[in-house]
Amino acid sequence: MSKNLLQGTLDLLILHALQRGPMHGYAIAQTIHLLSDEVLTVEEGSLYPALYRLELDGAIRAAWGLSENNRKAKYYEITKRGRKAVAEQEDDWNRLSKAVHRVLAR
Repeated sequence: MSKNLLQGTLDLLILHALQRGPMHGYAIAQTIHLLSDEVLTVEEGSLYPALYRLELDGAIRAAWGLSENNRKAKYYEITKRGRKAVAEQEDDWNRLSKAVHRVLAR
């Protein structure tokens, strides 16, 4: 199975993961990996540009803190704007995935 994601899907997955609470980048990638039953792998080269883009858009905010192993890490948190965006994007994704499923079933 291809691990490439449709454009915009990574943003949705990041926002969904952050609804669980503030996380640093590695934890976000691990959460997506585990929630997908280890099917999806988010590489740093995709994750950090997406986080930067989401921060610029106001969907998330970031602050420096200490990780579980006492290392400096940037923690990301979803904003009100991000929660609204994830709700809208989930609806769009559900419609798209149902349409693709209908096409593949015929």
